[in-house]
Amino acid sequence: MIVIDFWFWWIGAAVLGAINLIERSGVCLWIGVVAFSIGAFGVAMGDDLAAPLQVMLFVALAIFVVFATRLATRRDPTAGPRPTLNRRGHQYIGQEIVLQSAIVNGRGRAFVGDTLWTVEGIDLPEGETVRVIGTDGVLLQVEKASTPVRTPGLRFPYDGRRGR
Repeated sequence: MIVIDFWFWWIGAAVLGAINLIERSGVCLWIGVVAFSIGAFGVAMGDDLAAPLQVMLFVALAIFVVFATRLATRRDPTAGPRPTLNRRGHQYIGQEIVLQSAIVNGRGRAFVGDTLWTVEGIDLPEGETVRVIGTDGVLLQVEKASTPVRTPGLRFPYDGRRGR
């Protein structure tokens, strides 16, 4: 009868843990946990656990944890806490802003935060309140807002000229 000592499984678990430090997907970590568990189970059972049974148990549990890890790590990129983190224009959808320059022939300019954006929409006069409804690359798509934005003090936060 072939005997696989528990040290074999624990050394394998340590090697898989080290590989996980490089690979970083978590699969090797969980397979290492399975190997460690098989070694601990072998210690608990003594020499009564046959080598083919240990290998079959390891293979079955390793397959299970690979599929479980893949299922757990497969996620929707927009389901996180900040789905628009690297899509700056999408962060502004729904905001109401004031046009800095009139929309003429479908294009105009508006401040969103501290950045002057090119906006796209129906022709509207300067100072009109618009709502961001989408993006097209670096363009914000806008529509006329139903209620104007009330800005205290200056009519526009910045008029585009330097040296003021």
